[in-house]
Formats: sequence, structure tokens, C-alpha cells
Amino acid sequence: MPKVAFAFLELMPFAVCERVHGMSKLIIDGGYRLNGEVRVHGAKNSALPVLTATLLCPGVNIIHNCPKLSDVEATLKILTHLGCKCHREQDTVVVDSSDIVNCDIPDELMREMRSSIVFLGAIAARCGYAKLSSPGGCELGPRPIDLHLSSLRQMGLVIDESHGYLECTVEKSLVGTEINLSLPSVGATENIMLAATTAKGKTVIHNAAREPEISDLADFLNSAGACIHGAGTGTIEIIGVDPKTMHGTEHTVIPDRIIAATYMAAAAITRGCVVLKDIIPSHIAPVLSSFKEAGCDINIWDRTLKITAPPQLGRIRQIRTLPFPGFPTDAGPPVLAMTTIANGSSMFVENVFENRFKYVDELKRLGAVISVSGRVAVVDGVKSLSGASVVATDLRGGAALVVAGLAAQGTTTIDEIRHIDRGYENIELSLSSLGAKIKRE
Repeated sequence: MPKVAFAFLELMPFAVCERVHGMSKLIIDGGYRLNGEVRVHGAKNSALPVLTATLLCPGVNIIHNCPKLSDVEATLKILTHLGCKCHREQDTVVVDSSDIVNCDIPDELMREMRSSIVFLGAIAARCGYAKLSSPGGCELGPRPIDLHLSSLRQMGLVIDESHGYLECTVEKSLVGTEINLSLPSVGATENIMLAATTAKGKTVIHNAAREPEISDLADFLNSAGACIHGAGTGTIEIIGVDPKTMHGTEHTVIPDRIIAATYMAAAAITRGCVVLKDIIPSHIAPVLSSFKEAGCDINIWDRTLKITAPPQLGRIRQIRTLPFPGFPTDAGPPVLAMTTIANGSSMFVENVFENRFKYVDELKRLGAVISVSGRVAVVDGVKSLSGASVVATDLRGGAALVVAGLAAQGTTTIDEIRHIDRGYENIELSLSSLGAKIKRE
């Protein structure tokens, strides 16, 4: 087992955050240019599956660069319920998964976030039994878990679906097999990887998700004793190992590419100049051409990016969201918000989530001119936006409202920011450090 820092810490149950997310609001006085440096924190979409994967790694696991988000908090509450001892020291989380005492997740914890379904593969692999209810999270249209269930069934998991619950049993052991995904689902790929890590034999995932977060999960599992090859490509091979050989490990979560895109959009819409620290250039490459098309100057060196906005943003002819390495769907809303004051019309085609444009009506309250037809939104840039009271409908839609509010003349008040807190750590503090006039009440 590797030498693990922080192992001396007393591992206490994770304390529930005292911030009352549902009652908070953000108040933005817009019209100020953003300038300065900001660090990009760890990726939510990587931290959640990595924390889940600690269930397969008995012992002490040290996860660095783990952001303080309500979704991370919910994940730690689930781990604590299952019997893990969890402790946070600034941006490092320690999880001791030596003893698992429960194999179920209560309904109230499952409802806190959609990605809680990824616990299914890990709990089934560790316990041989799992009972979960249907997950919650942002309502972005149908996101069926059929791919998760059909794939795990191919590996021998017996799943009984009744009364809103999934009761799952492993009769002998999970068995490796070849799985062909009909679409490159990130969540299904993660669930299969977790279940296959200690399954008998070899599992091959065809048409696997290629997102950087998949590679990060594989890196964590491999450092804990797993045998995974091909993560980041369309074909992933997992050779099951003896569960007894898995152990605690130490890992640093990759930076959040969606946070980076959001800060870039905030800099662009305010005609600012911002330096982003701690980025991985290849991870944000899919969004760069759109910012350049809008007239932004971008310089990258090592793990640093500098974006300088033009006096007047140009239109972006078309953005089509796609699985990685395409333009990420989660970056769509903040970039769309950026184009609301661009010179000309920009088109956004959403190919991932059916109801992604729910936030558009709130942007219109700020004076944006946007037409939506099905999965297509056309933004006609206006000279300026005006502050108003708006409501965050979901995580990334909430980020879009923040971006727009930074440029709007007057005061913008954003309610229901519990959605934003799911994926952005103290967004008001980061933006304030760049010169924004934004506060939480």
C-alpha cells in the first residue's frame, strides 16, 4: 500500500454544511470588467465517481483537490451512511472504507443528485447486494438509467425494479463480459468500470465515454490495485482483480473544465482579461474555437490560460454539443449567455439533454433575445442587458444567469442558487476576486 499522507487524521463522520442553500440568493451589480487571476477547482464530475470508487478500496483513501460542493457533500453523506469514515481538511477529503455496514441508500439521499446512481455498481461489487431508489438531480429531460441496468445485468447482477426501488443481488459473483453501449454514456461507463474492477474475468466496454473524468476514475482505481486499460478511448478493457488486493490510495482530482469555460465566458461578456490557473489544456480544447470565433484572444502555457476579450464580442455561427471531444453540453449555457450581447446571431444545437434550454426564459428577463425550437436556440445579440430578479432552474442554467448578470446594467438577483452550489464552490468569492460586484445573501 502506498504511503498515504493525512493518515494520522482522526476520521470523523462528515459534517453537514451549515449553509442553507435553498434560502440563499446572489445579488450582482453588473457592468464591471473582470481582471486578475483565479484558480480552477477540482472537477465535480470527477470527484463524485472517485469518491464512490473508494467503496472498492478498503482502507484510507486521500482525495486531493476535492471541491466543496453540495453534490460532494451529498456523496460523503451517502458514504457515511454506508459505514465509511469521512473527514475533510480544506480541499482534501479522507475516506476510510475499511468497514461497510449498510448496502442501501435511503431515498432522501438518492434524491439529492442524479449521479447517485453510480453507487449501484460499487455497492453491488463490494457487498453482493444493493438497494437504491430512483435518483434525483437537475430536471433536464429523460436521462434513463436503462443503459446502467442492462449493462450490469449482462455482468450477472439480478435487478428487481418495483415501487420506485432497485433491489439488486449478486448470486455468485459479477462476471466480465463484452458490453456495447448504444451511446457513450458517462454514467453507464463509470458504473460498468466500478462493477468490473473486481468481477471475474475481463470486461470490455465498446463505445465507452471518452470524457477526461473517465480517465481520472481509471487512474484512481489503477492506483488502488485495479487493472484498467484504454480509458479516454472508445474501448475500455477491465481485467477483474481479487477484491482482497484492492487498497486505499492517494489521488488528486483533475481541474474542472466546465468551471474554466464559465470563467472564460464571464471574462468575455464583461470585456475583461482573466488568467485561469490549474487547467489542463487538452480538456478545454473543445471550447476554445468558439471563444476565438467570438473575438477573444487566448494564450496557454503549462497549466495556465489567459483570455482577453475584445471591445465587442462577435457572434458564434454554430455550437453543437456532443460527447467529448465535442463541445460539452455543460459549457453550453454560460457560453450562450455570453453571446446575448454579441454582434449578430449565434446558434446553439443541443444534442445531449432534451430540456437543456429551460433557463432561457430567465435570460429573457434580463433583456436577452433568444428563440428556442426543440433542441435549437438562436441568440440575437443586443447592445446591453438590464438587471432583474431571476431564478436558477438548474446547475448550468444558474451559471448562465451569473454570467449574464455580470454584464447587465443595474442589479440582478438570482434565487434558488442551491443549484449553482451543486457545481461551483463559492462562485461569488471567485468572481469578487476578479473585480465583480457580487454577494450572497
